[in-house]
Formats: sequence, C-alpha cells, structure tokens
Amino acid sequence: MKLSVASSPHIRGDFRSSRLMLDVVIALLPALAVGCFVLGVRSLAVCGVCLASALATEYLYSLLTKSRNTVIDCSCLVTGLLLAMTLPVTVPYWLGAVGSAFAILVVKLLCGGLGQNIFNPALLARAFLLLVCPVAMVRYTALGVDGVTAATPLHHMVMPALPEESIIDMFLGNCPGSIGEISALALLLGGVYLVLRKVISARIPLAYLGTVAVVTLIFHKTDAPLQWMLYSLLSGGLMLGAIFMATDYATSPTTPWGQLLYGVGCGILTVLFRYFGLFPEGVTYAILLMNALVWALDRYTLPKPFGVKKGGKAA
Repeated sequence: MKLSVASSPHIRGDFRSSRLMLDVVIALLPALAVGCFVLGVRSLAVCGVCLASALATEYLYSLLTKSRNTVIDCSCLVTGLLLAMTLPVTVPYWLGAVGSAFAILVVKLLCGGLGQNIFNPALLARAFLLLVCPVAMVRYTALGVDGVTAATPLHHMVMPALPEESIIDMFLGNCPGSIGEISALALLLGGVYLVLRKVISARIPLAYLGTVAVVTLIFHKTDAPLQWMLYSLLSGGLMLGAIFMATDYATSPTTPWGQLLYGVGCGILTVLFRYFGLFPEGVTYAILLMNALVWALDRYTLPKPFGVKKGGKAA
C-alpha cells in the first residue's frame, strides 16, 4: 500500500484550485476591458508581459528543483494579472516582468507554494516595485494622450480637494489611474460574479469598504462630506484591493469574526495611509499589514467547541 503524505487541508471536494483561479481571471476581465478601452492597447501588452513572466518563473522553478509542475493550478496567472492591474500603463515592460518574477519566486514559491504564503504575492511585488522604481510606478498618462502625465483623483485629494472628474466618470472608469483600478462598476461586477460563484465571501469587501465609507464621512477634508466619502471609495485601488486582494484565501482569516475584523482593519489603515502617508494610495500597505495579523485574528476568533468552557476544559 502506498501512502501519500501532504500538508493540510485534507478535506476533498469537487472544486479544484484551477477552477477557483480561472473564476478570478474571468471576474477581472471587465476591469481589464475598461482599462484597455480607456488607457489604450498598451494595457494588454503590460498584462501579457506580467503573465508570461509569472508562468515562466513558476515553470522554470519546477524544472530546476525537480518538483511537481504547479503551473496547472493557474495561480500564477492570477498573480501576474493582479499585479498588472495595479500598474500604470506607462510602466516599463521589464519592470512588470521583474515584479511578476518576484511575486512568484520570492513571495509564493520560496514560502512553500500555493496556500503557504503569508503576504499577498501581487501586493508585496507592487510594494517592492514602489521601493525600487517609485517614479515609474506613479507616472500616469492623460486619457487618450500618450506620454503626457496626468494627476489621478487621489493626487487631487491629497491637497486636499475634490477631484476634477465627476463621480459618474470615476464610477464608469473615465479617469487616470492604474490599468485595472479605474472602473468601480467593472470591479463590482467582478465581485458579484465571485460571490455568486461562491469563490469569495462578501464579509471582507463589505467590512473594508464600509469602514472606509464611515471613517471618511466622519473625518472628511472638504465642505462636502458625502462627496468626499464617495470619491474616497471610487478612487485609487480601493475596489480592486477590497474585492480581489484582501479576499485571497491564503492571506485572509478563515473565521467569520476574523474576516470582519480584518476588513475593518484594512479600512482604517487605508484611510490613515491616505491621510498621513508618503504616497496618496494606502491600499497596498494596509492589506499587507493586515496579512501579517491574520494568524492572530484566526486564533482569537476561533469558535469554541460545544461543551468546552472558558480555559479549554470540558463541561
């Protein structure tokens, strides 16, 4: 008899990792389509470079280490595409390739592979690229004009002032920004798809977005608190982060209360980074910091088994 020894979880079901990952890719397509339409076809090229780098890194790692080829689980596709969605369309191709390779090799594979990483690979890769080439990571172009830099709505809010774009324009995606973050409508459609497919729970996105809404409404910086709150929700990578990054299985809590506290923590930290941080965006660092606290949230929000009293003693 041949025994197979593997790490947990050992629960078997009809779902496969590849199916979940492909659902995430499908959910990202509306936002990618809007990004390509508004920012130009170079968006597709940036995504292609990131995807190719992620696939090549994972495949070469399996060859060099003579380990099982994990490309088939499609997780590297999700990582590469998510990283590309956080990049400006003007980013150098080599930078996108380096970021994807870093995400797959350093953050994912060297930490044990799928499900073993502590931090979201795409977000930590973005933070790495911001450290290496901060200028290239914040250079955005005006709509329909190549090579002309333009201020994003978040840059206006740092002043502080309300963005030049209308709320409807930002909701639909008619504004400068990263490839996959400009259209809140497209991202929400993708989120609804993931919830209906039971790929993610709505707890984390709702807690995250709700916290940002409440905090920015109370601590607004202009004479129009409601508008300030709406612009805060629609600007930057908040929707992308709340729906697709914060809900990553490996780096988010598993308990219901842990997920709610995790979302609230992400929301509070995002506002703090936006108000007092060096860069106008705070989603990346907020989620990464909460990733580091997931173990504590799972530990202290774990439901007690029936019949067990406080202290771990049986009733």
